[in-house]
Amino acid sequence: MQFEYKIQGGDFANAGTASSNVKKVLKQINVDAKIIKRIVVALYEAEINVCAHAFLGKVMVNITPEKIEIDVIDKGPGIQNIDLAMEEGFSTASPAVREMGFGAGMGLPNIKRNTDEMQIESEVNKGTSLRFVNYLISSI
Repeated sequence: MQFEYKIQGGDFANAGTASSNVKKVLKQINVDAKIIKRIVVALYEAEINVCAHAFLGKVMVNITPEKIEIDVIDKGPGIQNIDLAMEEGFSTASPAVREMGFGAGMGLPNIKRNTDEMQIESEVNKGTSLRFVNYLISSI
């Protein structure tokens, strides 16, 4: 199954649409609730990052019986220092975004913590590309 969602920078009212829809699909195909929670947390954080930092973006979701792959690609200022951005508490969010309760610098660390694989690439003044994978079958 494949899905695609658009994200408009600054549109916090619609942030979470992709993660909410993906959650419904994963429940319908009986994915374990703990795995669903990890995926939804990571995807919601990614959506918020696009809203807070980029002009626009898109989420592409590919679900197979074994895994879910999510690509979040945005057009925006990019990330100058990915290593620094991965540190908990580091934030470049605007005062307006912080006033809304976002921008605490936990987005990328939370994505990494809730995914099985994560890759991020960014080019200043162009945008950021994030890919993460969660396996749908527990290895227990």
